[in-house]
Amino acid sequence: MNLLGDHTCCPWSFGAREPAPGGRQAEPAGSQPQKPGMVPPPPGEESQIILLPPGWQSYLSPQGRRYYVNTTTNETTWERPSSSSGIPASPGPHRSSLPPTVNGYHAAGTPAHPPETAHMSVRKSTGDSQNLGSSSPGKKQNKENTITINCVTFPHPDTMPEQQLLKPTEWSYCDYFWADKKDPQGNGTMAGFELLLQKQLKGKQMQKEMSEFIRERIKIEEEYAKNLAKLSQNSLAAQEEGSLGEAWAQVKKSLADEAEVHLKFSAKLHSEVEKPLMNFRENFKKDMKKCEHHITDLRKQLASRHAAVEKARKALTERQRDLEIKTQQLEIKLSNKTEEDIKKARRKSTQAGDDLMRCVDLYNQAQSKWFEEMVTTTLELERLEAERVEMIRQHLCQYTQLRHETDMFNQSTVEPVDQLLRKVDPAKDRELWVREHKTGNIRPVDMEI
Repeated sequence: MNLLGDHTCCPWSFGAREPAPGGRQAEPAGSQPQKPGMVPPPPGEESQIILLPPGWQSYLSPQGRRYYVNTTTNETTWERPSSSSGIPASPGPHRSSLPPTVNGYHAAGTPAHPPETAHMSVRKSTGDSQNLGSSSPGKKQNKENTITINCVTFPHPDTMPEQQLLKPTEWSYCDYFWADKKDPQGNGTMAGFELLLQKQLKGKQMQKEMSEFIRERIKIEEEYAKNLAKLSQNSLAAQEEGSLGEAWAQVKKSLADEAEVHLKFSAKLHSEVEKPLMNFRENFKKDMKKCEHHITDLRKQLASRHAAVEKARKALTERQRDLEIKTQQLEIKLSNKTEEDIKKARRKSTQAGDDLMRCVDLYNQAQSKWFEEMVTTTLELERLEAERVEMIRQHLCQYTQLRHETDMFNQSTVEPVDQLLRKVDPAKDRELWVREHKTGNIRPVDMEI
């Protein structure tokens, strides 16, 4: 709203003002004072000179919009004064000492809107009514610069300037979850942050289910090892003899060795895979709940500030309407009582304007705080998600490594079996058995008569 540095009047303000220090009207940065009563011709219209009423000068705002200053009363207006306008003086100046802007926000939390933006938001709230500081008809704004959705203010789609992403090319959470999303069930909307939280909690659930899956794998290994050990003690074919009997005995022993390998595998799965997956971020849900409550509280504060702004807009509209009515009554019948009523209405209108500015400032501070917390928190969620994925990847790699080791150990248990099977010699076995169990090598002969 600040057109003249530290000496600016609000579009809704009325009453006497103090002139700028030194008796000169403060000028906007980059503007050149014009001769009284003269306005520089617009581009392409060098031959036209627009005359202003005595005591008025014209300037250009930093946004390139023309405004007018009464050098006697320090009154400022967007509307070109007519020769018959009797614009009342404005009240005391509204000083501005906003700090530099960062990411489109002042350090104190106030958005870095140009004067025209703030003016348009007020003009919209008053229904594009006349500038009450001038008797000339007010001009309607063709487009608004901002739009409020669910108490959050965004650039208007038709006038939206190009915004640079906070983390270009990274598809970062902090760039793509500012708006609310329709609930899939159609029961309202879901905040972008809530969507991110759901992803985090879903990731935690998937991590838990992976741990349960590994636990089932461990049970299978333990049961398998138990059955192998039991089978190795089975007496079936225990009476096989010779080199084949030795190989068969080694087969049964390999089962016992394999059972031991699988028991060790299951124990390592539990300590090196299942347990870390289960215990990783044990308090994650509680931390996410705290985070959700914090952002939700900030959003509620923002909604409360927005409601206060709307209430102040409505109050300002009513005060301006009341002042307009009393001004019209003054034109019909001049009386001291009417003039006093107008002065009182002016004071109330100015106070309503100040209240609106204060409410807008508090709203902007609340939105700035919410914005900063959203950026900080979404980046933290992004980091936590990457950390979770990397943790799971590492432990699944550990699972495959253990699986390879188990296969190697299993292979080592059957190697002795392979060696003995290669040594099986039926002829040798027959020799040994015959030597041990022979009953005589004298063969029968024919009977003689």
